Amino acid sequence: MAPQRRHTAIAAAVVGVLGAGIVTAMVLAGAPEPERAPPLPDVRPVSVSSAAQGSGAQGSASATPTSLVVSVVGTVAEPGLITVEPGARVADAIELAGGASRDSDLHTVNLARKVSDGEQIYVGVTPPPGVSEPATGGDGPAPSTSDTSKVDLNAADHAMLQTLPGVGEVTASRILEWRETHGRFTSVEQLREIDGIGEKRFARLREQVSVG
Repeated sequence: MAPQRRHTAIAAAVVGVLGAGIVTAMVLAGAPEPERAPPLPDVRPVSVSSAAQGSGAQGSASATPTSLVVSVVGTVAEPGLITVEPGARVADAIELAGGASRDSDLHTVNLARKVSDGEQIYVGVTPPPGVSEPATGGDGPAPSTSDTSKVDLNAADHAMLQTLPGVGEVTASRILEWRETHGRFTSVEQLREIDGIGEKRFARLREQVSVG
């Protein structure tokens, strides 16, 4: 009887081990799989200095206008919108508008002033109430109208002289001839010595010219 009991005990032990293995396998099979972290995205190196330089260049380019648009109205050949380069003067805008007519009164127009984008230039006409001449665009205080609006008889060329009221090509040529013959003007009253400038015309000119 002893050998038979021994075989029975061994068989029972084997069955117990197999049962424990089966139970362990079932428990492990039912357990959830461990959660894995998602892969990190690839990192692309960026040059900070080049990005900063690029943004700086773009900012400086956008801050500097390449052209200005002004409106020229009044006694000009082609009134309307005129495109000029930065730094252009009122005289440049008037010239691009076809020039002022011979009878235009320009004594209130500062031809030497730099124009600003979006402004309106009145030639030979009175601006509407409340409208004044723009400032000089950041180049300093506005110059005195009594000085800058006058035409210098000793420096004006043929075209500039024709901007004066009542002065056409013939009279402008005579002014230049007088200057070549007698030298510089020393007084505005010397205009009366020029043929074609009578009392009435001189009265219109005397407040619009200077002898710088």
